Amino acid sequence: MNNVLPSALMGIHDVLSLSGLHFVQKSGNEAPDEIEWSPNVILANHDGKPITDGHGRTFEVDSDLSAISHCDALLVPGFVPDGHGCPPNPVTNLNTRSWLQDCHQQGTLICGSCSGVFALGEAGILNNRQCTTTWWLHDELKTRFPNANAQWASELIDDNGLITAGGPLSWVTITLHIIKKLAGIETAQVVADFSVVDAIPKSQNLYVPKGYQTAKHPFLEKAEYAIRKAHYQSMSTKDLAAVMAISERTLNRKLKALTGETPKSFIDSIRISHACTLLVTTQKPVKEIAYSLGYSDDNVFRRLFKQKMGMTPSSYQHERIHHYDKNQ
Repeated sequence: MNNVLPSALMGIHDVLSLSGLHFVQKSGNEAPDEIEWSPNVILANHDGKPITDGHGRTFEVDSDLSAISHCDALLVPGFVPDGHGCPPNPVTNLNTRSWLQDCHQQGTLICGSCSGVFALGEAGILNNRQCTTTWWLHDELKTRFPNANAQWASELIDDNGLITAGGPLSWVTITLHIIKKLAGIETAQVVADFSVVDAIPKSQNLYVPKGYQTAKHPFLEKAEYAIRKAHYQSMSTKDLAAVMAISERTLNRKLKALTGETPKSFIDSIRISHACTLLVTTQKPVKEIAYSLGYSDDNVFRRLFKQKMGMTPSSYQHERIHHYDKNQ
């Protein structure tokens, strides 16, 4: 579609083509006569005419959508955002929406990368399904498609063949996931190794600027303040609900709607965010930081930190301080 991210148009083709090369598959310990995976990659649009990408360059396409009666997987890449950071509205036309619906009914793997997920929403494919997009478009996705079960800042989500991921370059993650589903996990891992990319999706929480969510809503700002204020105190869902003067049920509903998180997960997210600051700006040991944030067991804190940040507290501290020193 017009305004699409050009790196995705060519990159998807490159990664899939790499997965079909003999030397790549032989690296996965298959004999030459066992090589069966040779994907046919087609760049298609609604009328077969050239498209203009998001930077104004023209791309020829291989086919119009009506000529494709079957495909194993389809991937809609993201779009170059407008001045407000949003994709076009709408991003599809009637013919494209109809074709997407037909593919969905046939059991095709339906994939959307970043704002490409919005095309799936316009086709009605996201209704009552778990999905995600890049963190800065989460609210826009929920506004345009209220029937979608949008998950905040998630890594790749595969809801029974509806595959979505966030970030403009998440087409890499989705393409590897497609290879894993259609060609096997060994081929996908070898392709990841040859491409020098991580085959394991990372949570977007690693990249979301601190305070982004809370700055957008006073309820979240108040909740974060209450959590940060509770030094050396444990905080349960019941405790936070009492501070917010609402029921636990209402707290759960509001946080789910605003962040996609449960109250416990939200509390842990705020405290881990606070821990990141303390690890870099103070000389306190990890155990003391854990206690100051209300964790009576520092092993629990270490486990939660690694789960949310993808590394241990010590590794995070080393990386951030090293990065800071290098840039002084």
